[in-house]
Amino acid sequence: MQIIETALPGVLILEPRRFGDERGFFVETFQVERYAAAGIVEPFVQDNLSRSAYGVLRGLHLQNPNAQAKLLSVLKGSVLDVSVDVRLGSPTFGRHIAIELSEENGRQIFVPRGFAHGFVVLSETADVFYKCDNLYSPASEIVVRWDDPRLGIDWRVAAPTLSARDKAALPLAEVDGLPRYEA
Repeated sequence: MQIIETALPGVLILEPRRFGDERGFFVETFQVERYAAAGIVEPFVQDNLSRSAYGVLRGLHLQNPNAQAKLLSVLKGSVLDVSVDVRLGSPTFGRHIAIELSEENGRQIFVPRGFAHGFVVLSETADVFYKCDNLYSPASEIVVRWDDPRLGIDWRVAAPTLSARDKAALPLAEVDGLPRYEA
């Protein structure tokens, strides 16, 4: 497995090995010892699967308290995946990374606690699978405005489809309850 560090410390891009032939391919999407060697030691307690159509944007979401780290991969299709550092006091506060995850490239992204996360579907449909290290807590959910001009995210989709919750989200500067950076 190849591990690629990003400009946001703790956010990792992972490229698991694929073994393929004329029948298709095989890949280990998670193996506790290998991922622990990469620094991902969280015990995952919840798995999620979403299916979305082209242009659907889900995000930017996080939980605080009851934060979640996430390990994401795309089983079908392609998405632009975005992580934003929203930890108050962090040297990279308000900065983001955006990478394409697809069934073709087989990449995964690990998003640690304290980061807002979202994705937009670039293909006709996309199935996104993710493991979480804490249970979903609606009372702890925070939503950051996807098109906050201070974040400067190029989502690559002109008019995304949003949920009512994502449409009503506040810009990062107006969001209360953000997590604190711990060095």
